[in-house]
Amino acid sequence: MEGSNFGNIRVGDFRPPNIKLPPGLVTALPLVILLLVVMWTTVYTVGPEEVGVVLTFGAFSQITEPGLHFKLPYPVQTVVNVPVQRQLKQEFGYRTLRAGVRSEFGNVLEESLMLTGDLNVAVVEWTTQYRVVDPYLYMFKVRNLTETFRDMNEAIMRTVVGDRSVSEVLTVGRQEIASEVEVRLQELCDQYETGIRIEQIVLQDVNPPEPVRPSFNEVNQAQQERERLINEALSDFNREVPAARGEALRVVEQARGYAADRVNRAEGDASRFVAVYEAYRRAPEVTRRRLYLETMLELLPQVRQKIIIDESIDGLLPLLNLQGAMARPPGSGTGQEDGQ
Repeated sequence: MEGSNFGNIRVGDFRPPNIKLPPGLVTALPLVILLLVVMWTTVYTVGPEEVGVVLTFGAFSQITEPGLHFKLPYPVQTVVNVPVQRQLKQEFGYRTLRAGVRSEFGNVLEESLMLTGDLNVAVVEWTTQYRVVDPYLYMFKVRNLTETFRDMNEAIMRTVVGDRSVSEVLTVGRQEIASEVEVRLQELCDQYETGIRIEQIVLQDVNPPEPVRPSFNEVNQAQQERERLINEALSDFNREVPAARGEALRVVEQARGYAADRVNRAEGDASRFVAVYEAYRRAPEVTRRRLYLETMLELLPQVRQKIIIDESIDGLLPLLNLQGAMARPPGSGTGQEDGQ
């Protein structure tokens, strides 16, 4: 194509322009580049939730607070920003593949499969939330701290789960397991001088393995049914027994009241009889007549028909009892005969 024509310009005739730099600029260019690199590696920024750990030839030098700082140029000094105000977390038994409204997770069975104290298997997934409280210990005391910290978590969780039955791990013992793991993990972190403070252990999911999960669900349903029946029986017991006790106490108190009433009435009647006897002994005739009148005063208002047998009474007017005659069946006597 060397001989091709494009208008009035031949490709074979094209030559790049010959640009010559001044000799002083060529000599100063590397110095300028070196100066820019030095300035770029001298200034550094520490975020608001971090501290800067300054290293001089790889050895610890100082800790700087958040803000803009200066240091010796690379490779004399380097800076590692360590988050000390932000809560960090490690996931065990699962991984968050995508976070969002519908997060996606992946299982890691080699971390979550654990043997319980009764030789059963449980799948335990948990999250460890922690903070860095000592940047120097966090960076220099333990080699491969992230891997070591994960191994510590897994070892302690397996130890705690191995001390309990599978029913405790799956049901009532979850909070106790999380609390015990938190305490033991903090003790181990302090022993290793990791500079980490454990904030919380969260058991995300605790289930039996997938192949035996239906059997475990049936056992749990049976246990829940048993607990429900026990609670219903206790409810009936707590309702019926106090009612029966209250009824028994009511009957006993009623019997005691009746006994006290009978005793008091008997004592009163005895006292009254003794008083009447004393009055009769002092005045027999008066007392006899008073008793007779009191008895008649009590009985006569209750008697509907009165037959007076006394031929010596004068002025007694016989009356025809029409009401008694109307109520009497046919064939009986007249009301006048009843009144005589």
